[in-house]
Amino acid sequence: MALALRLATPADAPGVAALYTPVVRDGYASFEGVPPDAAEVAGRIARTLEGFPWLVGEGDGQLLGYAYAGPHRSRAGYRWSVEVSVYVAPAAHRRGIGRALYAALLALLRAQGYVNVYAGIALPNDASVGLHEALGFRLAARYPAVGFKAGAWRDVGWWHLRLNPLAPAPTPPVPLPALDAEIIAEALETGVTRPCGAR
Repeated sequence: MALALRLATPADAPGVAALYTPVVRDGYASFEGVPPDAAEVAGRIARTLEGFPWLVGEGDGQLLGYAYAGPHRSRAGYRWSVEVSVYVAPAAHRRGIGRALYAALLALLRAQGYVNVYAGIALPNDASVGLHEALGFRLAARYPAVGFKAGAWRDVGWWHLRLNPLAPAPTPPVPLPALDAEIIAEALETGVTRPCGAR
């Protein structure tokens, strides 16, 4: 199955919502309590794309997964750090789709000038930990029993990846719409042709 990566649009909301609903409803990978409907997801996609990437992966006309970034914290001193998430349809697991989405997402974030990327993982989740560590993320912190979901108190681990060097006077990151279209196209191609972790 050929994989195509592109920037999401609000029109992707029904597919994204359908993929995300069982994540919220049936497990603890997300701490949301009620799955958002398509209208809410459309708003989230539109707001995210004002500054950050939100990518979708498609194959044979079907949504296979998505990945996005957002601010790590709202205060100004954190503006070089982002949080990322990736979700892949269960039928498409173990096909490299999560790695491909992250390859493109991280390429875009690097081009925007972000320095630190963080991923929060509700534990245990060996598959997600394995994916992130294969991409170079390393455990930075663990919050014990920080949330209650699916009938139990859950730890959350925070994995960190350094994207760009620590400059003594860093330039603020640029919003996604300010990136050149060629840079965006190259980043998307990176995800398809050179999966994360490739050297």
